[in-house]
Amino acid sequence: MSERVTAYWVIVASLLCAAVLAVMPLTRSLLWWRPEWILLVLLYWTIALPHRVGLVTALVVGLLVDVMEGAVLGQNMLSLAVVVTLARLMYQRLRVFTLVQQASVVFVFAGLHQLVTQWLQGLQGGAAPGFGFLFPALSTALLWPLLMPVLREVRRSYKVN
Repeated sequence: MSERVTAYWVIVASLLCAAVLAVMPLTRSLLWWRPEWILLVLLYWTIALPHRVGLVTALVVGLLVDVMEGAVLGQNMLSLAVVVTLARLMYQRLRVFTLVQQASVVFVFAGLHQLVTQWLQGLQGGAAPGFGFLFPALSTALLWPLLMPVLREVRRSYKVN
């Protein structure tokens, strides 16, 4: 199999693993803290390989997340497209940041993702009260320093360029 095809399969497999983690059942108390796994993996690939993963990938993945979660079509497409566009604009800077600085930026990106999603849900009358909708952004940022080295090792071991 060519390296190009292998690269796409590694990216797709990592996004599928993130999708499985995104729908894994959690206790009621942990539901508010569920990390945005798909956003994490999509951000990693956008920063690591901006020539392969970008806006089209975000739109396709967002549509699949909308279908998977039963959300209004376009809700996750819009929020993931906004975040991936910003990540692509900043990817060179993000690469030289420390893990703590990257986690801070990931917190902002995940918060923006949650904010856009919350805004669209509010237009439908289903918004969450207060700022509890930002808890997943915090858990997502805390997972970044753990997940980023794992995905980097996967990328290097499969020679994804």
